[in-house]
Amino acid sequence: MKRFAVISAAIFFLVLSTLAGRASAADSNDGDRPPLVGLEKVESIVYGSPGTGGLLLRLSKVERDLFGMELPGSLTERQTALENFVEKGGSGQPSLLFKAAIAEWVTQRRVNTSMAFTERVDSLELTLEGEPQAGPLSARLERLISKLMPNGVSAEAVTVPASTVIKSKFVNTLTVRNVKKGDMVALEVIEDCVTGGLLVAATGNRLFAEVTRVRMPRSFGRPSEIEVEFRDIEFIDSSLAQVYIGPESKKAMELDSATIGAAGASVAGAVLLGPVGLAGGFLVRGSDKQVKEGTQVFVETTEASSIMGYRIPALELPNVVDTQAPSSPSGGESGVDVAE
Repeated sequence: MKRFAVISAAIFFLVLSTLAGRASAADSNDGDRPPLVGLEKVESIVYGSPGTGGLLLRLSKVERDLFGMELPGSLTERQTALENFVEKGGSGQPSLLFKAAIAEWVTQRRVNTSMAFTERVDSLELTLEGEPQAGPLSARLERLISKLMPNGVSAEAVTVPASTVIKSKFVNTLTVRNVKKGDMVALEVIEDCVTGGLLVAATGNRLFAEVTRVRMPRSFGRPSEIEVEFRDIEFIDSSLAQVYIGPESKKAMELDSATIGAAGASVAGAVLLGPVGLAGGFLVRGSDKQVKEGTQVFVETTEASSIMGYRIPALELPNVVDTQAPSSPSGGESGVDVAE
């Protein structure tokens, strides 16, 4: 319990160290943002959905659950400090989400970003200690990290090149009966992506797409249609970057026999569209079950992105094509960052 209290106090002072400067910046930059937006986002990350009730009580609950105590300062300062701690980090420390993702990857070789943070900590404790523990969530995570990585988790700045190809799969089956125009569709990365020796996207990171057209089967045998456009990839540091089906991802899709076998008419046989603005997608025509759960698809980044990555120890480097590694004599395509 004494060590737990020391960890909690250290985290508490880390949050305090970022309060003043970042809160004043938020006051000037986010003055038009509705006051509940930031808190609702943090609640969704921590609990899986926004809370209900008064702002002050909800803010206090999140602080107590994360740190075991409430933060000082105004409501704006407290909200800003909370958001920064969870998503951005500060004072040389990675964000809470970055640390959780690395702890999961080191333990399970995947991340669980679709789960609430409370569930992610419980899952890590179940794996490493046999059962979930009690106490502030941030302190519990730090305790687990101290067991996994005695030197802690460090993050390094890295630029993910444009046209970096990422392999993903659909989480749910899409049919003309269960989706409508405007629905956001969930996919997940299925192979780690590494740039310059740094893990930038892990198995389990999310990919977001939007249903842009749905047509039911029509008269005279005209088939149903679902059109999907890809939007964003979630990197290991929880930042987002735009993706689409472009020339490199089309090449990868054509070359990957596993995708062709798994997707069949769903993706490999789809009518691939060119970029629409910054989003390229695909159009599928056919029977009601059009895009099955597990269907694999390649996408690529639309532009270079500056993010924080995790340097993988040499002995743990997965078998991937590194976007910043020299081209091999065998003629591997540069810019295609997928595992074989």
